[in-house]
Amino acid sequence: MNRPADAHPRPALHTETSQNRTLTMQLMPEALARVHMQERMQEAERERLLRAVQLRRRAERASLRARRALAAVVL
Repeated sequence: MNRPADAHPRPALHTETSQNRTLTMQLMPEALARVHMQERMQEAERERLLRAVQLRRRAERASLRARRALAAVVL
Protein backbone atom coordinates (compact mmCIF):
# COMPACT_ATOMS: atom_id res chain seq x y z
CA MET A 1 0.00 0.00 0.00
CA ASN A 2 1.75 3.14 -1.22
CA ARG A 3 0.91 6.59 0.12
CA PRO A 4 0.68 9.57 -2.20
CA ALA A 5 3.83 11.70 -2.21
CA ASP A 6 2.01 14.76 -0.89
CA ALA A 7 0.10 12.99 1.90
CA HIS A 8 2.59 14.18 4.50
CA PRO A 9 4.72 17.27 4.10
CA ARG A 10 8.42 16.72 4.30
CA PRO A 11 9.53 17.41 7.86
CA ALA A 12 12.96 18.63 6.73
CA LEU A 13 11.43 21.44 4.67
CA HIS A 14 9.15 22.49 7.52
CA THR A 15 12.02 22.43 10.01
CA GLU A 16 14.28 24.43 7.69
CA THR A 17 11.59 27.07 7.12
CA SER A 18 10.87 27.22 10.82
CA GLN A 19 14.56 27.60 11.64
CA ASN A 20 14.97 30.37 9.07
CA ARG A 21 11.97 32.18 10.51
CA THR A 22 13.31 31.77 14.04
CA LEU A 23 16.74 33.06 13.03
CA THR A 24 15.17 36.04 11.28
CA MET A 25 13.12 36.86 14.36
CA GLN A 26 16.20 36.60 16.57
CA LEU A 27 18.16 38.94 14.30
CA MET A 28 15.42 41.58 14.02
CA PRO A 29 16.38 43.48 17.22
CA GLU A 30 19.98 43.64 15.99
CA ALA A 31 18.89 44.96 12.61
CA LEU A 32 16.60 47.51 14.24
CA ALA A 33 19.38 48.64 16.56
CA ARG A 34 21.75 48.99 13.58
CA VAL A 35 19.24 51.15 11.70
CA HIS A 36 18.58 53.23 14.81
CA MET A 37 22.29 53.85 15.37
CA GLN A 38 22.78 54.75 11.71
CA GLU A 39 19.97 57.32 11.96
CA ARG A 40 21.48 58.73 15.16
CA MET A 41 24.90 59.01 13.51
CA GLN A 42 23.39 60.85 10.53
CA GLU A 43 21.53 63.19 12.87
CA ALA A 44 24.73 63.90 14.82
CA GLU A 45 26.60 64.61 11.58
CA ARG A 46 23.91 67.06 10.44
CA GLU A 47 24.04 68.83 13.80
CA ARG A 48 27.84 68.99 13.64
CA LEU A 49 27.74 70.55 10.18
CA LEU A 50 25.07 73.03 11.27
CA ARG A 51 27.16 74.01 14.28
CA ALA A 52 30.24 74.48 12.07
CA VAL A 53 28.28 76.83 9.78
CA GLN A 54 27.03 78.80 12.78
CA LEU A 55 30.54 79.15 14.21
CA ARG A 56 31.93 80.22 10.84
CA ARG A 57 29.29 82.91 10.52
CA ARG A 58 29.98 84.12 14.06
CA ALA A 59 33.72 84.31 13.30
CA GLU A 60 33.06 86.24 10.09
CA ARG A 61 30.89 88.77 11.97
CA ALA A 62 33.54 89.17 14.68
CA SER A 63 36.21 89.70 12.06
CA LEU A 64 34.08 92.33 10.32
CA ARG A 65 33.49 94.14 13.63
CA ALA A 66 37.21 94.09 14.36
CA ARG A 67 38.03 95.51 10.91
CA ARG A 68 35.48 98.27 11.37
CA ALA A 69 36.86 99.11 14.81
CA LEU A 70 40.40 99.23 13.44
CA ALA A 71 39.28 101.41 10.54
CA ALA A 72 37.54 103.78 12.95
CA VAL A 73 40.70 104.09 15.08
CA VAL A 74 42.93 104.72 12.07
CA LEU A 75 40.67 107.40 10.64
